[in-house]
Amino acid sequence: MRHLAIIMDGNGRWAKARRKPRLAGHRAGADALDRVMRYCKDAGIEYLTVYAFSTENWKRSKTEVSGLMKLLSSFMKSKRDELVGQGVRFMVIGRRDDLSTKLQKEIASLEEATKNGRFTLAVALSYGGRDEIVRAAAKFKGGGEKEFSDCLDTAGIPDPELIIRTSGELRLSNFLLWQAAYSEFYFTDVLWPDFSKEDFDMALASFSKRERRMGGRAKR
Repeated sequence: MRHLAIIMDGNGRWAKARRKPRLAGHRAGADALDRVMRYCKDAGIEYLTVYAFSTENWKRSKTEVSGLMKLLSSFMKSKRDELVGQGVRFMVIGRRDDLSTKLQKEIASLEEATKNGRFTLAVALSYGGRDEIVRAAAKFKGGGEKEFSDCLDTAGIPDPELIIRTSGELRLSNFLLWQAAYSEFYFTDVLWPDFSKEDFDMALASFSKRERRMGGRAKR
C-alpha cells in the first residue's frame, strides 16, 4: 500500500469522557497523528492524508475554531525541524484562502522547507470533497480522468488504497470523494486519540486480506 487516508474522528468525545475541554481532545489527537506517521513510515507507506478540518467545521464555536488553528500553527512550528530531518513532505489540501494570512504564510513556509521529503503528510484543512471537485471543474480544460485528477488538490498523489475512520461513524463525510472511488474502508469504534499501534496493525491486516479487483473479475 502506498497511500493511507484517515478521518480522524472522536477528539471531542475523548475529551468529554475525561471531563476535559474539547481542545484537550484535539491536542491528544495531534499526538496520535505524530504516532501514526511513524507507524506509516515503518510500514513503508509513502503517503498519509488526514482529515483535520472540513469546510463545515467553520460552523463550530469561535473558541474551538480559534484553538484548532492555534494548535495547527503550534504543530507546524514545533515539528518543523523533525519533519525536515526525517524526510517528511508536509502539504495542505483544501481552501487555504479561508485561513488567516499568517497561517497561510506558515503553511507555505513549511511546504517549501519540506518539499524534498520522501514521505508525504497531506493535511485536509478547510476541505470538502464536493468543493474540491467544483474547484477542479472550474480549472478543467478538457481531456479524461487523468487530466481532471491533475486539477484536484491531490494532483500527483496516488489515490488512497485504504481509508480509515475512527470513533464508530460509518460515512465519508465529504472526504476525498473523487479519490475514494476504489478505496477500501476500515471503520473502528476506537476514538482517534486512543488509536494505537495495535489498531493500526489490525487495519492493515484487514486490508491485506481483501481482493481489490477495481471493477474487474478475479483471474482463475
